[in-house]
Amino acid sequence: MARKRQPVISKGSDGQFHAWVTVGTKTNGRPDQRHVKRATEAEVEERVDELLDQVRAGAVVKAGRGMTVEQWLTVYLETVAPRRCDPTTIYDYRSKMRNWVYPVVGGVRVDRLRPDQLDEVYLRMARAGKADSSTLKVHRILTRALEIAFRRGLVPRNVAKLIDSPTVKRVEILPLSEAEAVAVLDKAIASRRRNTARWSVGLALGLRQGEALGLRWPYVDLERGEIRVWWQLHRRAFEHGCGGTCGRRRGGNCPAKVLPLRSGEQVATGGLILKEPKGKSKRTIPIPVELVEALRVHREVQGFERQYAESAYLKHGFVFAHPDGRPLDPGDDFDDWKGLLAAAGVRDARVHDGRHTAATLLLAQGVRLEVVQEILGHSDIRVTRGYSHVASAMARAATDGMGAALLRKRLP
Repeated sequence: MARKRQPVISKGSDGQFHAWVTVGTKTNGRPDQRHVKRATEAEVEERVDELLDQVRAGAVVKAGRGMTVEQWLTVYLETVAPRRCDPTTIYDYRSKMRNWVYPVVGGVRVDRLRPDQLDEVYLRMARAGKADSSTLKVHRILTRALEIAFRRGLVPRNVAKLIDSPTVKRVEILPLSEAEAVAVLDKAIASRRRNTARWSVGLALGLRQGEALGLRWPYVDLERGEIRVWWQLHRRAFEHGCGGTCGRRRGGNCPAKVLPLRSGEQVATGGLILKEPKGKSKRTIPIPVELVEALRVHREVQGFERQYAESAYLKHGFVFAHPDGRPLDPGDDFDDWKGLLAAAGVRDARVHDGRHTAATLLLAQGVRLEVVQEILGHSDIRVTRGYSHVASAMARAATDGMGAALLRKRLP
């Protein structure tokens, strides 16, 4: 028996096959009908079945020609993601989409994107030798963007959820040993490097790079022996302020360049900005007495520099700064760390490994996990779940132990 078609498919005078599909009701109460026109009857049937499946699933795509993947991701990254992500993160997202997603599926209509096409994106990244973490980040960006598209009726389903997430191999963390950390501090002191206390703070308290560079004297109480980790210093890329008409590729070269800021952020100088730490990372840390004395000496030296520079000194109040008061650039801080490791004869390590070193040494002294969590400001729920708030007295005892183990008799 011939199939009973609902709706009816007929051939028009133009030689094309046509059908009208009712997919719902418009806001004015009239039927929402979609016109399907294809070269063959089979193509019309396929499209009709697709629309009827959307009706049954309650996920009918909005009328009109759908956007391409690149068009939708551009909208998402310009108008949706900025509400949740800071400009530096958006800059990274745009770069990943431009380098890996657009060349493969950028011209595909977003409502016709298939799971196997996303597989091709990830496969190309793997063949190019990209880290598993980068592939996973691209997958998460696409998953979120397609989920928003689904909620807005732009796609019938989120195809990113139909494939397995890229797997990420756990990277082995190799913190410095106590002997290596001591060698680094000894070399910094012996060579009279500027801002020696920067590395004492990093290794003893486990501050992130941005947290250490963002420290300012109003947030350091040497009388009470406390540091309030309330700000981070980061470099942010400039963006075009001309609407893309200047013809220059990089926003930093635009004559009307602007530095994007979110609520609560502050411009330090140039492209350096101050922002609050994420999640539960905003904290007050008690510091060992040995480090208090080192910071006192550091402040005195900085006072002499301020007097010498006179009116040229930038009074931003940064604890670790250039002789004229300018904050330290994260790139320069990185170079200083690498040079210090080489001079001390210590194996190569990341700046962030100093944070892992602090955690390892604290745990090696028998400090409870929840105390380490308070000192380091871990916000990952997988680490903090099940642990109650730690009293400040416990945190002070832990950092005093760190001072005895790492800093005593080694600070100026």
